Amino acid sequence: MKICDLTQFYSPVGGGVKRYVSEKIAWMRRARPDDEHVLVIPGAETACREDGRSRLYTIKSPLVSRTARYRMLLNLTAVEDVLEKERPDIIESGDPYQVAWKALASGRALGIPVVGFYHSHFPEAYLRTVDKFFGHIAVDIARDIARRYVRELYNRFAATIVPSPALAELLAGWGVRNTRLGELGVDTTLFHARPAPDERRQMREAFDIADDKILLLYVGRLAPEKNVTTLFEAFEKLDNPRFALVVVGDGTERRHLSRLRERHPGVHWLPYQGDGKQLARIYRAADLFVHPSLQETFGLVALESQASGTPVVGIRGSYMDRIIFTDQKHWAAENSPAGLAEAIRAMAGRDLKREGQQAAARVHQFYRWDRVFERLFAVYAEVARR
Repeated sequence: MKICDLTQFYSPVGGGVKRYVSEKIAWMRRARPDDEHVLVIPGAETACREDGRSRLYTIKSPLVSRTARYRMLLNLTAVEDVLEKERPDIIESGDPYQVAWKALASGRALGIPVVGFYHSHFPEAYLRTVDKFFGHIAVDIARDIARRYVRELYNRFAATIVPSPALAELLAGWGVRNTRLGELGVDTTLFHARPAPDERRQMREAFDIADDKILLLYVGRLAPEKNVTTLFEAFEKLDNPRFALVVVGDGTERRHLSRLRERHPGVHWLPYQGDGKQLARIYRAADLFVHPSLQETFGLVALESQASGTPVVGIRGSYMDRIIFTDQKHWAAENSPAGLAEAIRAMAGRDLKREGQQAAARVHQFYRWDRVFERLFAVYAEVARR
């Protein structure tokens, strides 16, 4: 079988889509060595790079974010040329905009089934903006438009893969009839709760953080939709020298982080970590992972943190709640810096090491990438048969 992933939600400096596609390619090499994989993404130049039975096509596209390095794929003719040349058995579109419509059109013309992966519940960002500037009546109008758009687009796919049951239920309520659950996973050979001797001490010494301090960690894009300013303001409200914070990632909100670091020497920053082994060490060095986002359709970094033995605290009510394997009674009930700060204080008083080990065991049991991709390829086989 030849699988083609087509998306413009792909950044060279990280993101859930990149992790998902990279893990899929690695798993196919191990478990399905006779299959082929094709990846089509925007890039700085138009090129093709081949690696065994995997091919990466980049199509020259303009930058839309200099920090996150996302690009807008506008040359849809080049997309069509790749699909005509490769003739995959399945096309998976990880994009809800113009690239998705092109995937559907090319798939129909070439007789290739197309599935959509609903990586991001993108209407939420638009609805918040509308609410901020135009009020509730405009939100109702915008929500109706979003429902119509999502229903019209995703019902055209042979299947719509959704990373959480709650989101699948929401889409079903919007009239999307073809959803399949497709949760994400973790490389449990990297993200595990068995640190090497002195690993924790060495990692903390690298940040000049004493072993008796409670080390908070955030990993992800520094973007408004990740709600990171709530985390930064919550850290200020902690006002306690026992806490330190390490932030891994980049984005437009880094200016707020820079101001926080000027006021608090216990705040540290690292850019995107492309080395999975190093990222796993950072997870294991922390006491508590703080995830302030309310928009996660899955929450991959929260899963990685728990797999590494570090429990998570955040704000209740996101699609991520299902993959949290510690008691959420201390999580913030409202989206506010004060609420998140109180949740951090409450969680810090628990037996984090024991809870982290228990969470790691659950993640390793249910969310290994091999289990995830076996289920996904069963969907591919079903679609191909139809």
